[in-house]
Amino acid sequence: MIEIKNLEMTFPGNGGLLSQTSFKALRGINMKIQDGSAISVIGESGCGKTTLGRILAGYQRHTDGHVYFDGRDVDTLNKKERKAEFLKVQLIQQDPYAALNPSRTLGKALYEPLRLRAKAIGENHAWIEKRMEYLLALVGLDPVSTVHKYQHNLSGGQRQRFVIARSLTVDPKVLIADEAVSMIDVSLRLEVLNLLNDLRSRLGISVIFITHDVAAARYIADESQLYVIYKGEIVEQGKTDEVISKPMHPYTQSLLSAMPVLKGLESPGPERFDPIEAPNEDPVDTHCLFAQRCPFAQDKCFKEHPQLEKVVDDSRFTACFYPTPRRVAPVSNERDVS
Repeated sequence: MIEIKNLEMTFPGNGGLLSQTSFKALRGINMKIQDGSAISVIGESGCGKTTLGRILAGYQRHTDGHVYFDGRDVDTLNKKERKAEFLKVQLIQQDPYAALNPSRTLGKALYEPLRLRAKAIGENHAWIEKRMEYLLALVGLDPVSTVHKYQHNLSGGQRQRFVIARSLTVDPKVLIADEAVSMIDVSLRLEVLNLLNDLRSRLGISVIFITHDVAAARYIADESQLYVIYKGEIVEQGKTDEVISKPMHPYTQSLLSAMPVLKGLESPGPERFDPIEAPNEDPVDTHCLFAQRCPFAQDKCFKEHPQLEKVVDDSRFTACFYPTPRRVAPVSNERDVS
């Protein structure tokens, strides 16, 4: 299990002639990822969701707060222990085209991490060959032909499948899919989402799905937790279907109303507004960070900072002084992510 407590990430200013003030990417993030579960993290570009994924994968260190793997604080581990823990968490890159070396065959790209793995656990070359065949078949690729190909010989969906196979070489417990289907042709997205769900059920792997696509988030974690992040803080949290069907935070409502209506003709009503264009905002956490963009903001919103609190039951939380369920344009009931 991964547990995050009060996670903060602040990037310092560049200190140059055009010096910028420090940027707070994450603000007091709290969440839990149980073994074999799936969660989704959604928000617009720049909200901090990719930074969160990189911290959980060990690509960068947080500036404050705690990350626990099976009850162990990663900040208390030595270098060797830390490396061993972060091997259990693998990041699936957004761009499968940039994730692979175009000058190497796919067989070589898969062989190298397996060679290191075999050395660590005392296995031989025969184990590597057998493991390569197993992993490629697991993600739906032909083991015989794939190992002799280069990345340009594969479609976008096949490349992403191969990237997933490579991430499985170290037997991870958690896969972090950072916009894993955004660079893939629409007709192939469902195949990759189904693959992630299949890996969860067959291998017991947890999936952290980072996306701005509400329909994809619903497909990958319909009964699990959905975290909505705005400017580095969680503004709404709950079961995915409940949050999507009855969003309570105005920012969640804005995200959903900005999505195209895939099926259904419900009117979004007056709550529909564009969450993309925003005025300059004070980065200090002394007021609601969404207040200047919120059509429902009141005086209190500009003077105090709302905390993430329970509003419905044990599984529903929102950081809003005036949470109100509002109907918005629906995401497809058929979970049509195409």
